[in-house]
Amino acid sequence: MALRTAALKPLRKSLLPTRAFSTELPRITERRPNETGHGGRASDAGVKVALFGATGFLGRYVSSGLGSNGTLTYIGTRGDEFAYRHLRPHHELGRAKFSYYSSRDKQSMADIIADADIVINLIGKYYDTKALENTDSFPFLNYKVSTSVWEANVEVPKMIAELCTEMQVDNLIHVSSAAAGNVDSASEWARSKAEGEKEVLKAYPWATIVRPTQMFGHEDKLLNLFAKMAERFPVIPLVDGGHALTQPVYVDDVARTINRIVDDPEMFEGRRVDCFGPQDYSYAELAKFVYDITEQEPTLSDVPAEVVKYGANVLQYEGNPMLTPDMVDLWTEDYLPEMTAEKYEAQKQLGKVFTMKDLGVEATPIEKMAFKYLYRFRKGGHFILAEGYH
Repeated sequence: MALRTAALKPLRKSLLPTRAFSTELPRITERRPNETGHGGRASDAGVKVALFGATGFLGRYVSSGLGSNGTLTYIGTRGDEFAYRHLRPHHELGRAKFSYYSSRDKQSMADIIADADIVINLIGKYYDTKALENTDSFPFLNYKVSTSVWEANVEVPKMIAELCTEMQVDNLIHVSSAAAGNVDSASEWARSKAEGEKEVLKAYPWATIVRPTQMFGHEDKLLNLFAKMAERFPVIPLVDGGHALTQPVYVDDVARTINRIVDDPEMFEGRRVDCFGPQDYSYAELAKFVYDITEQEPTLSDVPAEVVKYGANVLQYEGNPMLTPDMVDLWTEDYLPEMTAEKYEAQKQLGKVFTMKDLGVEATPIEKMAFKYLYRFRKGGHFILAEGYH
């Protein structure tokens, strides 16, 4: 990403950090100067953050980190109380404000941003949200799109960035995707992520862009997907043989990285932070890895992408689709960070693309976490392997 010059942001600090990341990392667990309380949870960090997309996969981890660090958080939600009640324990009483908004009502989004110092946008969607509507002709029902992938990944981030400029918000953190690096991707989702980045930087040039690769964790749609498919189908298709590569990153590592940025946002203004795991895998390798843990025994079949799409065309109409045609397109391409770890480290400071390592976050190996949430797919769970339970 090209370096945004200071001329684009009058009266602000230089975009280039002047201190070494290795020796002066933000320490979010320690008490800040002038902070009320002992530091961290149950304290007042003196920072106000507006958080969009908190109910999503990454959002719950970011919310937890903000609450643990004493941050006053304004959380936007489009659902009822049941949609966000799991976020309440993340924050001390009075340290989180939950407000309803509509992505098509600019004022409702402005009300959430209010007097926030930092805005974090995690909003994104990998499928079109559909709803049934009545029609005058047979079959008298039709699926209409209520929220499209393009609206969620491009138009909403653009609106948030424009509001941040209008309301003179100090900092904006926009979470995109490593897939945004491929502007010619066959996947609409990847293209929309790239366009969303472009629109955000056009409206708010000093935004911090966070680009994670595919994320894994307890609620993921990567490793869990293989296990859930094996519960439903005896044959699991590997798109084009599952040869495409991905480099999954642990979701909590990404959340910790975002919280590091929140702790010293000026250091990362106009810069990009890439988040990725320690090793890449093919989708075929991931499938075998999952089934080694779950002890499920589906048949893995090499199936061309166009054939897999026949099934995806049906599954996409589920409420929370397991597979969509666009996901099939995404899985035909490598989903990797822009550079190798060695090239990231060899960069010059000017215009450097930061990584989690620069922020003091070590990438968690997938082998360390996967068993903790995949063992539940075993028949008998993990107890079946222990004496006295069978």
